[in-house]
Amino acid sequence: MASDPYAALGVARTATDAEIKKAYRGIAKTSHPDLNPDPTAQDRFKAASAAYDLLKDPEQRRRFDAGEIDAQGQERPQQRFYREHAEASGNPYAQGYGFEGDPDLSDVFADLFGRRGAGGFRQGRAGGFDMRGQDYRFSLQVDFMTAAKGGKTRVTLPEGGTLEVSIPKGVRDGQTIRLKGKGGPGAGQGAPGDAYLTISVAAHPEFRREGDDILLTLPISLDEAVLGGKVAAPTIDGPVNLTIPRGATSGQRLRLRGRGINGGDQHVELKIAMPPQIDEDLIRFMQEWRGTHGYDPRRRMKT
Repeated sequence: MASDPYAALGVARTATDAEIKKAYRGIAKTSHPDLNPDPTAQDRFKAASAAYDLLKDPEQRRRFDAGEIDAQGQERPQQRFYREHAEASGNPYAQGYGFEGDPDLSDVFADLFGRRGAGGFRQGRAGGFDMRGQDYRFSLQVDFMTAAKGGKTRVTLPEGGTLEVSIPKGVRDGQTIRLKGKGGPGAGQGAPGDAYLTISVAAHPEFRREGDDILLTLPISLDEAVLGGKVAAPTIDGPVNLTIPRGATSGQRLRLRGRGINGGDQHVELKIAMPPQIDEDLIRFMQEWRGTHGYDPRRRMKT
């Protein structure tokens, strides 16, 4: 992603959470891969998604603004390490960093390292040191279907290697997955750090999610609305036959039990779609029908 997530979303650093969310949605509507095949638009969407994933979390946004993490959510390297500190001029403990001479020295370094979120420090058994490895933090975008049904993907580690990650079924947008021991290597006998993946779920052109339920807007023809019948309705597990009742109307919801995520349901909202062309036969029929069966669906609305 871009080095500046604010620039990727086209907002100022003083933007509110609502403004950031609005900017991301605007980019998703015009640049999502399912809506715009242009590679430039796809790159813009990927950058905006990664930026939104970082900035929507208040703590991550604070840490980025403070320079503690970079635009990928990874810890920025510390400016000074333990040895530089121990040997710095003016340091009263600069004569050595083996810790065996002064018991208070280990407390100094415990303050420096043991209380940081990236790792823990302790004095080694042979006068050296043991320090827990750095935790890694990644922003990982997965497509809607992978989040709904689970799957595998790979992430690139800071050292250049890759790690295969199992995405659990039903993972939610903003959820963090902890990979124990997959962070940076420890020093001495220190344990490795952990890796944390904050998941961003990409939008789907048809499905929407509410908890474990799936929402779908299903177009039906004019004759299907009047006469009813069976139509194919998409689900995350493939199409199923859905019975449309006679006299169906736009906005009416039908439920498919157990067709959501982790036992949830799928709710199908009907939307009557007119034919692409209104021919003379249909016009003539509706004119005659209106003359004998016309009705006012707005009669109960208050004016």
